[in-house]
Order: sequence, then structure tokens, then C-alpha cells
Amino acid sequence: QVQLVESGGGLVQAGGSLRLSCVASGSFSSLNVMGWYRQAPGQQRELVARMDRGSSANYGDSVKGRFTISRDNAKKTVYLQMNSLKPEDTAVYYCNMQFFNREYWGQGTQVTVSS
Repeated sequence: QVQLVESGGGLVQAGGSLRLSCVASGSFSSLNVMGWYRQAPGQQRELVARMDRGSSANYGDSVKGRFTISRDNAKKTVYLQMNSLKPEDTAVYYCNMQFFNREYWGQGTQVTVSS
């Protein structure tokens, strides 16, 4: 079983920054993709960013140029640096891990951006 624990969410003013962290524990393949998704009230969950073990990354169109994903494989941790935050970035952010045909989710962390 895999456990993903997020931290770093909170309330920030528009234009500000936050950094999210997600630590993975349990048994999982080193050939995994870790990333972040978000879900705003009444909206579908959407990709924010994801990165494979070799540091190849994909970003959602709405966050390109503002958010940066990184990971520390030795620490089994993925980070999301969020800059120039906008009110429309307000959502619950979920950590995600995928390998082979398996997928795991964290419990989510709330990010609220005030205007």
C-alpha cells in the first residue's frame, strides 16, 4: 500500500506564492510518476503538473509559466512551487502517484487565493 501525505496549503493573496510538498511511503515502484491535481467546487479534477523519475514534466495549460514541479527521489517527495497565484487557483490540491496500472491519491490540501 502507498500513502501520500501533502502539506503546504493555506490562504494567500493574489500574486503570492505557496509551496506544496507530498511525501510518499509504503511499497511502490521506483518507475513512478508523481504529480499534482486540483479540484475546485463544482469542477472536475484536473491535472496541475506531473513528473516522472527522470524529471520529465507536464503541466496544465492554466499553470504553465507560474508553477514548477520538482521531486527528490531519495526523499520520496514531490514539490509544487506556485507563484503569481490567482483566485482561480483556489482548489483542493491532491498528490498523485502512478506506476504500472496502479494509482494512489493523497487526502488533499486546500489552497485559497484571495483577491
